[in-house]
Amino acid sequence: MTNRTIETSPQVYARIGGALYLIIIILGAMEELFIRGGIVVPEDAMTTAINLRSMESLWRWGIASELFLGICTIVLTLILYVLLKPVSRDLALLATFFSLLAIAVETTYSLQLVEALYPLGDATYLKVFTPEQLNAMASLSIKAHGDGFGIALLFFGCFFPIAGYLIFKSGYFPKTIGILYLIPGLSYLTSSFALILAPTFANRYYFVMAGPALIGEASLCLWLLVKGVDLLKWEKLVLEAA
Repeated sequence: MTNRTIETSPQVYARIGGALYLIIIILGAMEELFIRGGIVVPEDAMTTAINLRSMESLWRWGIASELFLGICTIVLTLILYVLLKPVSRDLALLATFFSLLAIAVETTYSLQLVEALYPLGDATYLKVFTPEQLNAMASLSIKAHGDGFGIALLFFGCFFPIAGYLIFKSGYFPKTIGILYLIPGLSYLTSSFALILAPTFANRYYFVMAGPALIGEASLCLWLLVKGVDLLKWEKLVLEAA
């Protein structure tokens, strides 16, 4: 029974992790490109407010999707911890802490997307503000969410180098995947610090840095789905650790 568990468990985890990763990538891209990208008009608070009013349901679906992604990422973090723990339990745990902290920050700042709808309601107390002020408040909430998301990426940026190192050292994952998995960490760390230190640069080159990051994450996602882990090497490492 023990040997059977060793043989099958990592592959089951790998397949589930790959499926979750694919969901995260697809929904994340849809949120950024088609929901927020289709509603938010940078530097144009009035048009953004008009879009929010006319597409409120779509905006709320985007918020719900972001919260669902948080749940998926928590489960994926646990799966990656299980898969990488045989290499180094301490480093796998450290990577898990960084990921969970990033998820907590990202989820908390998701409330800013809900807050963006408050000034655009029809409550009586909102009449003390001019339409321009209400539009500006909505845009400021969206901007605050963007900055909070950047802070979350800072902690994700610490997760990827550790996980990439563990993948590289594992032996039951290709070393190439480990190297590629370092790229999102470098991209996210650069993007996050640039958001604070050089916001103009960060806004201009965000999608340029997001492209290489996607390559790194997609490589592990596809490998988990198609190949999983090398069971013989996994079993050998687990038995050596035991």
